[in-house]
Amino acid sequence: MEDLSLHILDIAENCITAKAGRIEIKIDEDTGSNLLTVEISDNGKGMDEELLKNACDPFYTTRTTRRVGLGIPLLAQAARESNGDISVKSKTGEGTSIKASFQYDHIDRKPLGDIGQTMIILIMSNPDIDFIFKHNRNTREYLLDTAEIKKDLDGIPINTPDVIKIIKNDISEWLNNTGSVIE
Repeated sequence: MEDLSLHILDIAENCITAKAGRIEIKIDEDTGSNLLTVEISDNGKGMDEELLKNACDPFYTTRTTRRVGLGIPLLAQAARESNGDISVKSKTGEGTSIKASFQYDHIDRKPLGDIGQTMIILIMSNPDIDFIFKHNRNTREYLLDTAEIKKDLDGIPINTPDVIKIIKNDISEWLNNTGSVIE
């Protein structure tokens, strides 16, 4: 995968497969500490001890359609190639949390990519799942919570084109440093 947003999309799709009703995606860019962290957590079915122990093994998968599972192992490889690491925590019936860290200025760190488009794809394709997207850049913070947006929509589906356009514009304003922030 060429950028981190595609890794995030892949892991989020795993969360959806795990029957998550809520998926939280956190990105923290701390240039002062030279650290980028990406965390994806869910309230899905979680992993048992054996699956958790083998989560970073590309040749271990519970899928019956193919013999490899590459989502977490590829993210782990991307983190380690840029002087970072990965941790996976999970409890059966409670959910999973995957946190990858990267040396921010490492020459081999993959770019973040189009995280805005990744979030739009997830929201449009899964309107019944609540997504929380937090993105910190040093002292600035952006928050998108689809559960809160749904409350304000008064029954209008969140994946309605006009609603998606508003969400997309809001994320774009943040990414282009022109939007409102929580401080």
